[in-house]
Amino acid sequence: MMGEYILYFQGKIIGGIYNDRLLVKSVQSAISLMQTATYELPYEGAKEMLLVEDIDNRDFLCNLFLSMYEELPAPKKKKTTSKK
Repeated sequence: MMGEYILYFQGKIIGGIYNDRLLVKSVQSAISLMQTATYELPYEGAKEMLLVEDIDNRDFLCNLFLSMYEELPAPKKKKTTSKK
């Protein structure tokens, strides 16, 4: 169902590694940094994500992740169950 690895950046899900491909969420900042990027499905039934091809460029990846951070949703709170 899901890919091999989910990638978190400062507590938020930024993307993942699916079938040896780095895919990130398609937020506006990522789209503007990767204007020629292709959209791909990480797995059947999932939303399209952006394929990151420049995976060896550390400066680019750092800039990409930092620029995406503010647009990413906050992690969902886990429900706590109280013991009676």
